[in-house]
Amino acid sequence: MKIKALLLSAILMASALCGQAQLQPVAYRDGTQQLNGFLARPGKPQAVKAGILILPAWMGIDQHSKAVAEQLAGMGYYAFVADIYGEGHYPQTPKEAGTQSAYYKQHVAEYQQRIRLALEQLRQAGAAEVVVIGYCFGGAGALEAARVNLPVKGIVSFHGAYGRDPARKIEPIRAKVLILHGADDPYSSAEDIRNLQDELRKAKADWQMVYYSGAVHAFTDPGAGNDNSKGAAYNKQADQRSWQAMLQFLKETL
Repeated sequence: MKIKALLLSAILMASALCGQAQLQPVAYRDGTQQLNGFLARPGKPQAVKAGILILPAWMGIDQHSKAVAEQLAGMGYYAFVADIYGEGHYPQTPKEAGTQSAYYKQHVAEYQQRIRLALEQLRQAGAAEVVVIGYCFGGAGALEAARVNLPVKGIVSFHGAYGRDPARKIEPIRAKVLILHGADDPYSSAEDIRNLQDELRKAKADWQMVYYSGAVHAFTDPGAGNDNSKGAAYNKQADQRSWQAMLQFLKETL
């Protein structure tokens, strides 16, 4: 009886492990630049083989973006965390992250290319229909994916950056857009928000923008602390509400 119990325990443990989403490192390239992303495959994919491309915040791939990938894979989505900066260019300090992220905001074609290459990796893994989600700097990237109409169904920006060169031509946006914004975010000016909404109207996009009271920048990241006076802080309620808003959006879009 004891042996049978041990065998049953081992079988149950193995079954549980098989159901867990395992992050796999994926090496790919942009010309000569080595890129290192992470893929999480679903144990039981959804019927439409839906995929989520995750664009990390300004420090690059972090525990938060990896955890999001694992959680989404556990729900049946293929998930891929994009490497925007590339090997040898990963920031070690906020100052370095500011310099790196500013470069890609100013050279949007290069940012778009890094997103495009990550999207290819997600499709090669088996994803058919894709939504791009991004956090902070990655939220800016998600909007860039919409602006150039990468072949995705939807875009979700969590506490992203909204500025754009006003000289850029506004093209129709085909992907659905969901913007999840901290109502007290000091890094997004009223002018930037007004210009973004005006852009989305002119682009005839199907868009939504949700404000979360009491939330500042980085409200989804537990590593951001809880001091709103610093301009970036975790907000549990806004995190949970925005996550549910995203899940509803995914259900409608994929």
